[in-house]
Amino acid sequence: MDTVEAAAKLERLSDAARSVEDQLARVIIGQEEVVEQLLVALFSHAHALLVGVPGLAKTLMVSSLSRALDLSFRRIQFTPDLMPADITGTDVIQPDPETGQRVMQFLRGPVFANLILADEVNRTPPKTQAALLESMQEHQVSIGDTTYPLPNPFFVLATQNPIEQEGTYPLPEAQLDRFMLEIRIGYPKRDEEERIVAQTTGREEQEIAPVLSAAEIIELQGLIREIPAAPHVVAYAVNLARASRPEDPTAPEFIKRWVAWGAGVRAGQYLILGAKARAALRGRPAASVDDVRDLAHAVMRHRVLINFNAEAEGVHSDEIISRLLEMVEP
Repeated sequence: MDTVEAAAKLERLSDAARSVEDQLARVIIGQEEVVEQLLVALFSHAHALLVGVPGLAKTLMVSSLSRALDLSFRRIQFTPDLMPADITGTDVIQPDPETGQRVMQFLRGPVFANLILADEVNRTPPKTQAALLESMQEHQVSIGDTTYPLPNPFFVLATQNPIEQEGTYPLPEAQLDRFMLEIRIGYPKRDEEERIVAQTTGREEQEIAPVLSAAEIIELQGLIREIPAAPHVVAYAVNLARASRPEDPTAPEFIKRWVAWGAGVRAGQYLILGAKARAALRGRPAASVDDVRDLAHAVMRHRVLINFNAEAEGVHSDEIISRLLEMVEP
């Protein structure tokens, strides 16, 4: 791709991102950083985990995003009795209208959509979680000897409730690693909360206009990989990931004290890929160290596993990552 064409695509992507953010602002008040991180994951062709207490408009945010991007959307409410076939679909026997004979026909499950909201994914048993995670990784569903490709683009947003863990099935660390970002949604500011209450209790409903089509999203996703990241930016991302591992010689003393397992190789990959996407969404032609730093918490918080010492002292992974950002020099 020549320089002029790349610049035109980059401008188109940043303009589209601003338009999507403007459309979401019609129904979602505040949460600008959350919206940007959702777009980072989407254009990186990756998946994200949304963590927040009930009532913070997670479902509304995802469904509104699907309308702004003109994508098919399905919400799957995960429950303890949900079976893998309830997600992927299953073969059923139905009569052929022409011959009258009974034939096997595949009925597609809700996973066959562009944007999937896996609501409260930790409320369903591991077998059902694995069915979704396999679809996320392979972008296909296998039933018997037949493989069915999933729509493209395919983007999964899974939600977890952080305050209610009784009767849940927490995702194993190896499965959490499949999510590019863990996005934390906090309470709104006071003035934002007043606007939310006023807007959601009135009669007027806000309309969202589509900004991008599926074909345009696929084209712009390819642009992210072409955004350059200088060697020192890549080195900084790798240094951050390596410094989070207790057995690594570069790990600070607090890592050896508080961390059981540090971030793996995927952390460095997603730090750079996310930095490229963030730069492109903001109209910049190259990823920077600041892009890596701004995404470090979302990329690493579910990849840095604390030990008993940290739990006893009330130390969380976000605090550990903040200290890493202070100690690891760009």
